[in-house]
Amino acid sequence: MSALLAPQRRAAKPPVPNTIRTVVLRACAAAAVLATLAGAWYIDFAPATLVDGLDEIAALLERMLPPRLDDPGRISSLAVETLLMAVLGTVLAALVSVPLAFLAARNTTPHPVVYGAARGVITFCRAMPDLLFAALFVRALGIGVLPGILALALHSIGMLGKLFADAIEQTDPGPREAVRATGAGYVREMLNAVVPQAIPSWISTFVYRIDINLRMSVVLGFVGAGGIGFALQDALRGLIYPRALGIVAVILVIIAAMEVLTIVIRRTLLTPSKAGPGRDRQTRFAFGVLLAITCLASLVVLDIDPFALFTWPWPSFEVFGRMIPPDFDALGADLFDAAVQTIAIGLVATAIGVVLSIPLGILGAADVSPHPALYWLARTWILVVRAVPELIIAVVFVAALGLGPIAGTCALALGSIGFLGKLVADAVEEIDPGPLEAVRAVGGGWWKTLFAAVIPQAVPALIGSSLYLLDVNIRTSTVLGIVGAGGIGYLLFEAIRTLNFDIAGAIVLVVFVIVYTIERLSGWIRSLVV
Repeated sequence: MSALLAPQRRAAKPPVPNTIRTVVLRACAAAAVLATLAGAWYIDFAPATLVDGLDEIAALLERMLPPRLDDPGRISSLAVETLLMAVLGTVLAALVSVPLAFLAARNTTPHPVVYGAARGVITFCRAMPDLLFAALFVRALGIGVLPGILALALHSIGMLGKLFADAIEQTDPGPREAVRATGAGYVREMLNAVVPQAIPSWISTFVYRIDINLRMSVVLGFVGAGGIGFALQDALRGLIYPRALGIVAVILVIIAAMEVLTIVIRRTLLTPSKAGPGRDRQTRFAFGVLLAITCLASLVVLDIDPFALFTWPWPSFEVFGRMIPPDFDALGADLFDAAVQTIAIGLVATAIGVVLSIPLGILGAADVSPHPALYWLARTWILVVRAVPELIIAVVFVAALGLGPIAGTCALALGSIGFLGKLVADAVEEIDPGPLEAVRAVGGGWWKTLFAAVIPQAVPALIGSSLYLLDVNIRTSTVLGIVGAGGIGYLLFEAIRTLNFDIAGAIVLVVFVIVYTIERLSGWIRSLVV
């Protein structure tokens, strides 16, 4: 995860002078504040609006209680389906990302043109929301789990390909030169010198991506792409709120269990064994075998024809091809308004998330939290909020506050608290304990330690995490319209639903430009901070 938040450092790039960096960062901070205020004005967001809607939210939550499961057998089956979709989609993405990463890494790519093309594929996959991929695949392949698996796989390539390539670029060139001196070819050089160095980072990224894909897969059912999200949408459409809350509780348990499992897997695979490297290789091999068995079992349980994993491009390309040439004239000013609204939702939600999650993250850091009870309370709240996808939260706010961008902003802001809160807590736990001990040794209290030793060290990570959150929120805000929570998503999914693929193509290009621009801007700012 840290590789996502920190830019690649290269010796060839001269550092930015501190004076210029300070001026630029202050200008960026002022621009961010102004942009957030302008965004809040554009979507008519005001704290009073949310306060006025608290009664409606409380009434809706009261109608959800007590939660119930009307068909435990079906829900259990859909829960297993969701989990297997996440695993299989991540494995397929990893199989594609490994060779793609070698083409996208500067030190292993065969040609600059190949490097640019590989990075372009990775950027496109990362910029397009998984729910958009799922909606298009459903149109091409029909309702079922296969569109969901392919959507998860394609979107995952955007993250896995980038981080796998970054790990390759950070490998020591010494072993490669030694292998090359023996007369080995390119493939042997990569397998014997590069892969062993990159494997630990790849494993960590892969396991973390399964955790992410599990969260994503629970909402793919909203567009008919399989999983437990279909049952949840059915309950929400029927206004059977106790059943919906029961399904959300099941989702919470699944995601919490997966988070604990991924922590155990990471520690098992990445912590050196006292028995030596041989035992580490055996553990990783056993994990690989278990993963392969799980994938084969997934094909059986999900009733997927293995050949469908190879034949899907033909019908899909037919649907994707109908998006070209894009039609920008059909929507006119509505497209521009929806695009600005999407950016405004992302900006305002991120600002709220940053303000509320930084204190929560500090309380959730084990080495800084003033009391164990506060630590566990903060960590529990972070886990609960992270476990519920923003699209589900948006459904609740739409039902309570009505259609529009305010509901989407509130949903993203609440989701941001859990997402950024965890990043902040983890970053604070990783700071150097020396300054903390020094302040405490001279009698400094908790507040003195916080402002003198904790925050100064954590500022770069806080800025990097906040920019990454903005990047994520802009992507997420592009699909909130599917449930009426504002932004460009409504126009996009309405165009797909009515088979106006040329209009959908125009919207997809706008989404790509928005996400790519925000990503490049945030990456540039992070490069000034780190």
